[in-house]
Amino acid sequence: MVPPLQGHVNPTVSVAQELVERGHEVAWASEPSVVRPLLPDGATFFEAPPRLPASMEDALRHRGEGVRGAAGLKFLWEEALLPLALASQGPLSDAVDTFAPDAIVADQQAVAGAIIARQRGLPWATSATTSAEFSRPFEAIPKIGEWVAESLVDVQLRFGVDEADARQGDLRFSDDLVLAFTAPGLVGDVDRFPDHYVFVGLSTHARVETATFPWEWLDPDRPLVLVSLGTVNQSVGGRFFGAAAEALTDLEVDGTRVQGIVVAPPELVGAVPDNVFVAPYVPQLALLPHVQAVVSHGGHNTTCETLAHGIPLVVAPIRDDQPIVAQQVVDAGAGVRVKFGRVSAAGLAAAIGQVLTEPGFRDAAGVVAASFAAAGGAPRAADHLEKLVS
Repeated sequence: MVPPLQGHVNPTVSVAQELVERGHEVAWASEPSVVRPLLPDGATFFEAPPRLPASMEDALRHRGEGVRGAAGLKFLWEEALLPLALASQGPLSDAVDTFAPDAIVADQQAVAGAIIARQRGLPWATSATTSAEFSRPFEAIPKIGEWVAESLVDVQLRFGVDEADARQGDLRFSDDLVLAFTAPGLVGDVDRFPDHYVFVGLSTHARVETATFPWEWLDPDRPLVLVSLGTVNQSVGGRFFGAAAEALTDLEVDGTRVQGIVVAPPELVGAVPDNVFVAPYVPQLALLPHVQAVVSHGGHNTTCETLAHGIPLVVAPIRDDQPIVAQQVVDAGAGVRVKFGRVSAAGLAAAIGQVLTEPGFRDAAGVVAASFAAAGGAPRAADHLEKLVS
């Protein structure tokens, strides 16, 4: 069970493929318009829910654009994740009846899966496709944390769960298995977590990229910088994309002018010089081995994929978990943080130049990369899911 958010779906695709290759059956449940196109052909899929609630879709596309900080975290749960859980209840229950699974894998933001697993007495695993929850994001804003906790109780009551049972445990963290798609090099000391928390790192080997790229445009003798705000945040990135293109225009490293790739609709960027390529989509996994620095919003997938290649980052977090991920990058010494809404072209150029020329950033990114390489990826996740039902 996954939410209709690409970053939460992508890491699970390779785990599912690994399980299928081992002879297991895997079914997916989510809203179809976003999730189904991300899955392999022939994947068993249940529409749960068949469509997003209209109020939730409006909140995500329009009303949430300017919400930041603590208000952003509350907005995410109140306007998106809790309505998603309620809309999923009936269809997901029917899907479980039809498929009769031996276990459920529920994303941290798709709590209906966790509720139904507990109601049915099924073993369940948490799919943690962002490490933000591991950083105790509500410690500095306890009232928001208390509100989320009570809201998770309330949504269980609306599923028919007894209140005493609803107050046992946390729907975001399974007592059976937590699969975290990150690595100790980024999230920090993992000894503080129970043994059933498994940090598996990247899970990308089965992901198919359909975007094309003019590979002949790349000059291997020039540093390459990738700028991406992910898919969800492109609409709010016009000013930032323009600053990035300007920052890259005359940026040089040791007398060599850099090349830049800006992942955005061209109309949001405007005219660009010949050393900058703009496209709304690129094959990011295929490009990263050619890249020397990434400018990102701090999306968890992009951050982990970048650091797994030992590439330093300039991080400009916008909302949700992104400030937490950005701080993890800074704490690891693998990048610098800039203000999304205020950074100038000159400031962005300085930050990019810093991570390209100061070796400490690349060295630290290399340490994180080694941590990801040792984490085990999709095969290790599949191993633990098999143990869950053995």
